[in-house]
Amino acid sequence: MKKIVRIVVLFCCVFASCNSSKKVIYMQDAVDGASKEPNTYAGIVVQPKDILSINVSSRSPELASSFNLPLIQPYSSSSTMSAYSYRQLGYQVDTEGYIDFPILGRLRVAGLTRERVSNMIKQRLQEDLVRDAIVTTEFMNFKISVLGEVRSPGTFSVTEDKITLLEALSRAGDMTIFGRRDNVLVRRETDGVVTFHRVDLRTEALLYSPAYYLQQNDVIYVEPNKVMAERSGINEYRNVGVWISIASFLSSLTVLILNLL
Repeated sequence: MKKIVRIVVLFCCVFASCNSSKKVIYMQDAVDGASKEPNTYAGIVVQPKDILSINVSSRSPELASSFNLPLIQPYSSSSTMSAYSYRQLGYQVDTEGYIDFPILGRLRVAGLTRERVSNMIKQRLQEDLVRDAIVTTEFMNFKISVLGEVRSPGTFSVTEDKITLLEALSRAGDMTIFGRRDNVLVRRETDGVVTFHRVDLRTEALLYSPAYYLQQNDVIYVEPNKVMAERSGINEYRNVGVWISIASFLSSLTVLILNLL
């Protein structure tokens, strides 16, 4: 009888271990050596309220300077500030998707990638203003937020154009063991319209999700699993009845096991 009990207990432990691992492993169905192509990356496009850094350079600095915003020095109580403290002003995209650019006037940039913005301005300048103009455009307010069951939640600035959901989670220190890998929520706002995408990180399907490549101001929420949710409820309400029920259950289970042995 004792051997049977031990075998059953061992079997239950192994089964529980395997079942738990399936809940936390990323991309479980990935095949070693298999080639997969995620969704085509279309690039980040400019949206209203974005802030753009647009720099024009030329072999004639005098010509280019007319199109570049000045550097400013943020206010500081310190009496000494290095040259690196200066930053360039950016172009605020208005609610209609336009920016006011020196000499060229109002330019519609909403819906364009930064490369297309640069090419548009470059063509306009090369017509009769700066023949050898080189234009570079960067996003100044590209950020994403990660909330919920991660080790370091917060808002993170993105200097490059392309960032994936997995990279964003890594910036937040990865999920805790209590985060649900099968139901990660991404909130996205485009042109004033909010959409939600749910992603299962346990499968390769995440590579084809619209939320695999993130966009500016995306918010990622990692939902707590059942264990953490129940623990949170117990800690919040300090329900004595719950603790009594748990103690009673453990006592009954102990007595049952001893009787079997």
